[in-house]
Amino acid sequence: MKKKLVSVLLSAAMGATLLAGCGQQAAETATETAQDTAETVTEAAQEATEAPAEVAEATEEITDYGTGEVKVWVADAVVDFTNQQIAKFQEAHPEMSGYTFTVEATGEGDAAGNMITDVEAGADVYVFAQDQIARLVSAGALEEVEPANAEMVKAQNDAGAVGAATVGNTLYAYPLTSDNGYFLYYDKSVVTDPSSLEKIVADCEAAGKNFYFEINSGWYQTAFFFGTGAQLTYDTDDAGNFTKCNSTYASDAGVVALKEIIELAQSKSFQNGSSVSNATNCAAIVDGTWDSEAAKAMFGDNYACAKLPSFEGSDGKTYQMSGFGGFKLLGVKPQEDELKLAVCDALAAYLSSEEVQLARFEAVGWGPSNLNAQQSDAVKADEALSALADQLQYTIPQGQYPGDYWSLATSLGDSVISGEIAATASDEDILKALTDFQATCESYAK
Repeated sequence: MKKKLVSVLLSAAMGATLLAGCGQQAAETATETAQDTAETVTEAAQEATEAPAEVAEATEEITDYGTGEVKVWVADAVVDFTNQQIAKFQEAHPEMSGYTFTVEATGEGDAAGNMITDVEAGADVYVFAQDQIARLVSAGALEEVEPANAEMVKAQNDAGAVGAATVGNTLYAYPLTSDNGYFLYYDKSVVTDPSSLEKIVADCEAAGKNFYFEINSGWYQTAFFFGTGAQLTYDTDDAGNFTKCNSTYASDAGVVALKEIIELAQSKSFQNGSSVSNATNCAAIVDGTWDSEAAKAMFGDNYACAKLPSFEGSDGKTYQMSGFGGFKLLGVKPQEDELKLAVCDALAAYLSSEEVQLARFEAVGWGPSNLNAQQSDAVKADEALSALADQLQYTIPQGQYPGDYWSLATSLGDSVISGEIAATASDEDILKALTDFQATCESYAK
């Protein structure tokens, strides 16, 4: 009965939000919606004759959610914005006027740790980084997204963000952004075809320009390995301890990836790095949206962006470069009070809606995960976000990784840069290096 109660209440609440912006032309629609809601509640009452008191309570509470307090955690940069949006939410939902909403500054990188430490004292609605979702589910800090809302979320947001919000086959959060990842910035007067790694390198060499790619970073390095189909992820237990490493780096796919990294490092145009501010004589660089203004300043009128290129592997096959994608998600904590849960769900649905995602982009530049918002003129005019959106279709959401993994990946890249893993290395030697790498990765999970 609980799910039915939440569904009925939430449907009514979301209907009110939609109607609030329609004006007089929606009067007839409003009447029909009210009638439909009444019919839904009546049907629910008829179906639940075994619990007439509970159904009666649900019917009575549709226009009065009682009283309570809802704590919301968001990053400091969007505290004011979130307060403004909650004020609009409250105007659209007078039936929830008994609730007080308190917004506190807690970064998405810290939210999960704070929630897991004390779920009861944590926020009711909170933004968190996608790599923390498994820990939050295990700790009982996330309520499943209400089924009707889940269908809406899956239909309206990009696949990468939906995947990041999903554990197993269950959606546990509302996608908020698709704006953390890397792609290609380039000088369009030099690079003639940004879709091909070989052509980018050839153009940079011919022009005497540099191509920057941070091959000794465990974050950027995965663009090659995941692109060829090699895998590297970790499982964790309820306490966040690493219990299993799922890796196929020591494979034919891994060999193709590492050989491509070695080949890139041999180019006279290659420079190891990913920061525009540190780049010199640059015609192309793999970097993120945080450096878009610096890239514009560096390339001037020749500024351009694109998803990562494809490359032809040593096996003759063509591979699209992949890597990690990062997303901000909005979670709802489980509640004993089903009415409060409905309020929290309605707020989360509103704060992650197309309208609010677009407003958030305009206010602070966060890239939306909502498909319609991504197609808005304002977002499409942002070349960096558009390139990232294209790239995120080929990435996997970054999960949790041991700190030692990042150091190990740096060592692997350094071995290529220094020539310790030479360009003349045989496939057997490369496979041996990857086998050692994989075994060490596996040793971090015990």
